[in-house]
Amino acid sequence: MPDEAVPNLKIYLAEKKKTVEAALQGYFPEPEGLTSDLINAMRYSLFAGGKRLRPILCIAGAETVEGSGRQILPVACALELIHTYSLIHDDLPLMDDDDLRRGKPTNHKVFGEPIALLAGDGLLTEAFNLMTSVHISGKISPQILLRAISLISRAAGYDGMVGGQAVDIQWEGKKADFTVVKFMHIHKTGALITASVASGAILGGADESQIEAITSYGEKIGLAFQISDDILDIEGDSKTMGKKAGADEQKGKMTYPAVLGLNESKRIQSELVQTAVLDLREFGSRAEPLRQIARYIIKRKK
Repeated sequence: MPDEAVPNLKIYLAEKKKTVEAALQGYFPEPEGLTSDLINAMRYSLFAGGKRLRPILCIAGAETVEGSGRQILPVACALELIHTYSLIHDDLPLMDDDDLRRGKPTNHKVFGEPIALLAGDGLLTEAFNLMTSVHISGKISPQILLRAISLISRAAGYDGMVGGQAVDIQWEGKKADFTVVKFMHIHKTGALITASVASGAILGGADESQIEAITSYGEKIGLAFQISDDILDIEGDSKTMGKKAGADEQKGKMTYPAVLGLNESKRIQSELVQTAVLDLREFGSRAEPLRQIARYIIKRKK
């Protein structure tokens, strides 16, 4: 990526993140009443930082096909709620048993396991409430909105993120072949990233060929993103990442470097990013944010 492209991407990501943060604050309730502890736990993880990559991809997907990023903000924000719920549950002792997330104590360390579990449940449920609320239902045709919600539902469920997490748990400490690791990566991480950018394109009014191209892009960067996480777990800095490095090896996780080696993993990641960028050739300058995000995946440090 040319050096001059980096500041532009930083500005773009910062501006979109600010927009998403403001929308999340507007949509999400303040703690009150008998459920205040639960809402505090939900807000704790939701506003603990993070790149807001999935909502930004959703917005960029819409804008790439000349749609309105602001109009689809409720769905973009819902994707962040789904992602945050998954992190809370992943960190629980019965899953990965992590103490830190984004440099802060994990949800269950602060609020206890029962409330953390329910906070994740609450975020997932609120995501679908948001995607069907008046904030968006009066702006997008029902058929288009249902298609986007269906796509996101599948990506978050047993045929996507939840299924990938199940395989991850079942194969921990075991010797897996490449097909198992690839399946896990595509489903656990890649599915929701793909759905984020593809749902944005759908909501932005894309035609079928545009949806196909952006979906192909999303599939490639979703897999590349998880490979990047695998590599960072080996080469990354714990302080920068906000979580402990080397955890995958300690837990016997099946990762691309564990199965294929570090150099081959980097080669595959680079190839995925290059071909993802080629998927966007029909969109011209409108897709430049998506191109730069794809390249950023390799360069990110956390």
